[in-house]
Amino acid sequence: MPSSPKARVLIVEDDELIRDALEVALEREGYEVRAEEDGRRVEEAAEVFVPDLAILDVNLQTGPDGYTIARRLRGKSSVPILFLTGADAVADRLAGFEAGADDYMAKPFDIDEVLARIRALLRRAGKLTSAVWQVGDLIVDEGRRTVVKAGRLIDVTPTEYQLLSMLARHPGQVLSRGQLLTHLGGYDDPDSNVVNVHLSSLRRKLQGHGPPVLHTVRGMGYSLHT
Repeated sequence: MPSSPKARVLIVEDDELIRDALEVALEREGYEVRAEEDGRRVEEAAEVFVPDLAILDVNLQTGPDGYTIARRLRGKSSVPILFLTGADAVADRLAGFEAGADDYMAKPFDIDEVLARIRALLRRAGKLTSAVWQVGDLIVDEGRRTVVKAGRLIDVTPTEYQLLSMLARHPGQVLSRGQLLTHLGGYDDPDSNVVNVHLSSLRRKLQGHGPPVLHTVRGMGYSLHT
């Protein structure tokens, strides 16, 4: 859960069903939420609500569009901005990042992935104490104990999760089988192949969901990197 005081999330979304669904999901996670149907009051929100993160749609029926809202927010603070929108062409994404976006997701979306990305952005901004590790398009959320790869929620076993989270805490470093075995606990046999078996299974689950991030370093161990 977010640390105390609650992290504040501003939503600007003109679709009432999506806006309400996001608000409910975020409040259940412990966030303080302000939801707006357009950007006409975004400057007030920046000054009064002071969001820790903003979720913006691009195409809004009234008022300024999401790009304009992002630029206005950027003019006042370094608040992380996540675009959550149906505008998914390459030109739209480039325009979003030019306007100041930190992340960009297309509709339809999976709420678990949205929550994982929010936590990753807030963690980078120093607004959360529980860990969310991101390596390329892989997100390991220790608060929710979820694994997302290329936007897909990956079903992993508890042992696979333990191994992956250990590697995610040390991105780019090579961890030996012995180090990973010690992390698992309960395995006294140094020749046990439990690490190999579970990481092989995990690699199969991650295959086909974006570029590989889990690598075997022959004779040394395993590493998580892009």
